[in-house]
Amino acid sequence: MANADYRNITQWLVQQLRAGQPTHALLQSMCDRGWNRDLAMGLIAEAMGERSVATDASPAPAVASGQVLEESAAQSATGRRMPAPALDGGAMSIDAGDRKVSVLVSMPDPQIVMFADFLSKNECDRLVETAKPRMQRSLTTDMKTGHNKLDAVRTSRGMFFRRDENPLVRSIEARIAQLLSWPVENGEHLQVLHYRPGDRYEPHYDYFDPAGEGSAAILARGGQRIATLLIYLREPERGGETTFPDLGLRFAAKRGCALFFSYDRPHPSTKTLHGGAPVIAGEKWVATKWLREGVFE
Repeated sequence: MANADYRNITQWLVQQLRAGQPTHALLQSMCDRGWNRDLAMGLIAEAMGERSVATDASPAPAVASGQVLEESAAQSATGRRMPAPALDGGAMSIDAGDRKVSVLVSMPDPQIVMFADFLSKNECDRLVETAKPRMQRSLTTDMKTGHNKLDAVRTSRGMFFRRDENPLVRSIEARIAQLLSWPVENGEHLQVLHYRPGDRYEPHYDYFDPAGEGSAAILARGGQRIATLLIYLREPERGGETTFPDLGLRFAAKRGCALFFSYDRPHPSTKTLHGGAPVIAGEKWVATKWLREGVFE
């Protein structure tokens, strides 16, 4: 195929991404039209990089604070539909389906919300005890290969619950979906992490770098990560806060609370650099839920 043809399809992909089309849907569309899957994934990854550059160079239209779509999901300044709690009207609590969840802290740019009462003490303890037999050294994603790897920046131990694995996980998944107006199937599997004294997670971004050599395979599973929910299951005696270095913020790991933040583009301009400060005394247990733009497979 001529270079001009590749350029045309890349430009079309950029337009579709700006319009909010999930990458998995674009991949399926290209494969249905006869494109080689690996080539299609590479072109989508290239288009995502161009979309990010173009977005950063252009001023984004303003969105009023608390603006909510008819389906209650927020729309970012880039036009992308996003997971978000319904905070319009300065709500102090939000219906999460089977319970009311209190709003402790809320800031708009980046959107960061701290919730209280997301899980009960009993739910926290049950999740920890169910996870304990399956804990292993936590991994990070290698953007060169798309595979997981051991990394010194992350010293915790962890495991994943399969979607709908048991009634407790099913209940938590449904609560997250209701709270953030985002489909259960658009979330990665619930991860439980255990931090002992000295364990930490160095500051990092949760989105995937679209320029990474392994990004095409990662993004094909459900598109880009666009939001994170951290659920604190057991709090350490000292240390273990979730930090946002660029914002000068620190959130204590209080049991039963949940911390939500979103990032509408894979770029540091989202100001979502964050980390887990070293645990000084005691142990920290936390559950992590990453939300994707499309169905996670």
